[in-house]
Amino acid sequence: MRFLIVRTDIRAAADNDILAAWAGGGRLRDETTTPEPRRQIVHAEDRDAALLLARALATVGAVRSGRQRVKVLPLDESGHHERWDYPWT
Repeated sequence: MRFLIVRTDIRAAADNDILAAWAGGGRLRDETTTPEPRRQIVHAEDRDAALLLARALATVGAVRSGRQRVKVLPLDESGHHERWDYPWT
């Protein structure tokens, strides 16, 4: 199975938005409709390679300081994410 490793910016959320999401039981961020801005995308052919690349990207200063995050997404054979159809796949 192939994997997509993505380094993204983390969108800031206002305190009011956090409180509203918490009170209403909803989501603060919905990646299926508005994904976070991408900084870097890498493909891997297997899980071990994907995790190794993700660990390497996690050493970037912006990730370590909490301004960015690293995501590992499994891809099916057609090249789309198994649960959601992200615009960048």
